[in-house]
Amino acid sequence: MDVPDGHKRCPKCERIKPHSEWHKSSRQWDGPAANCKSCRKIDGRAGYFMRKYGLTEADLQRMLADQMGVCPICVAARPEHVDHDHETGRVRAVLCFNCNAALGMFKDRPDALRRAATYVEGIVWKPTLVAPGVYRLPS
Repeated sequence: MDVPDGHKRCPKCERIKPHSEWHKSSRQWDGPAANCKSCRKIDGRAGYFMRKYGLTEADLQRMLADQMGVCPICVAARPEHVDHDHETGRVRAVLCFNCNAALGMFKDRPDALRRAATYVEGIVWKPTLVAPGVYRLPS
């Protein structure tokens, strides 16, 4: 197969692409990296999830299918972030950005999450004053 000047064949996707579709590499004799940018991106994502969580792309797709394509907490947004227990490393689900950030802010503490839910439901927390007269509640 003839490859025109300024192009290279990717061994992964087997497509001939212009050099602009490749990262530069000092390790390759012809200049561009071994695989095209899109193939490297796929490999990079797959490698990240395998290194960080021990998940394959098929595992992720299965989790998303089991969740019916929505975040299991807010049941509205598209899940994009793998949630895991920071102590055990066990993967729990794939969450949307906001729900994942909220769990992080609460430091995965169920007691704090329960108090927050109670607060949002309208059951207001009433502080017990230790030193009456020092602190005044608004009238």
